[in-house]
Amino acid sequence: MPLDAYYTRHLSGPAAPLPPWVHPSVSITQTTADGVRVRVYTPVAGFTRVLLWAHGGGFTRGDLDMPEAHTVAGELARRAGALVVSVDYRLEPYPAPLDDVHTAWTWLRRRHPDLPAAIGGASAGGSLALAAAVRAGDAGALLLAYPVVHFPVPELDDVTRVEMMSLPPTVRHPPASVEAMYRSYAGRITGLPEGVLPGNSALDGLPPAAILLGEYDDLRPSGELLARQLDESGVPVAMLLVRGVLHGHLNHPGDVPALEDSLDFFAEALTEARA
Repeated sequence: MPLDAYYTRHLSGPAAPLPPWVHPSVSITQTTADGVRVRVYTPVAGFTRVLLWAHGGGFTRGDLDMPEAHTVAGELARRAGALVVSVDYRLEPYPAPLDDVHTAWTWLRRRHPDLPAAIGGASAGGSLALAAAVRAGDAGALLLAYPVVHFPVPELDDVTRVEMMSLPPTVRHPPASVEAMYRSYAGRITGLPEGVLPGNSALDGLPPAAILLGEYDDLRPSGELLARQLDESGVPVAMLLVRGVLHGHLNHPGDVPALEDSLDFFAEALTEARA
């Protein structure tokens, strides 16, 4: 499928900034979860389940205001009738980000022990969510957007690799940049612990997973491999491959037509989370 028309415009110049996400059906507050700063999205009509959400950014950038955090959290709260907690983990080397996500998860489970509870995130946040789920062992569902959970990342199929050769370097994630990310995060690229590479962990016993991927994404094979690993481990897994989009399409609300399908995919998985 051709690259979505949004990216044709986006690559020719910066897009106009969008107003911050707001909706009358969701109230937004900020607090701390045992010392970790979080933003809480609460449906005004009440909630029947909870979600901890972690933004992406290669473990070195990103915040609670980026659409991948703010808009996604608000929309999932609205669409699934869920209390969503977006976690502002430290942008520091391992294990600080994972410790923060795990701390926020433990805090959320302690506050709502009887409700179905899911954990999820995007890109590096998806890696943190999966690692925290492996560590905690009590999640009811996994929502993972274009996660990178392996090193090295497997190669793209030949057709997609050729199609992506014409894209500018600024939207690519070649092996060298992935290596640099892990060197920055873990300090090395050998002997990496399971918490850094949760795709190398024992995955049996994990809850059902929903994996969202973009077609034109150098990191897509990591999510595809994870889906195969989960299936082999007996974990129910649903995967949605969004055609025509680059890595990080959840960061472009209002512009990428496939965003609605992506949010609905996660909202449906969230409504099926177990306690």
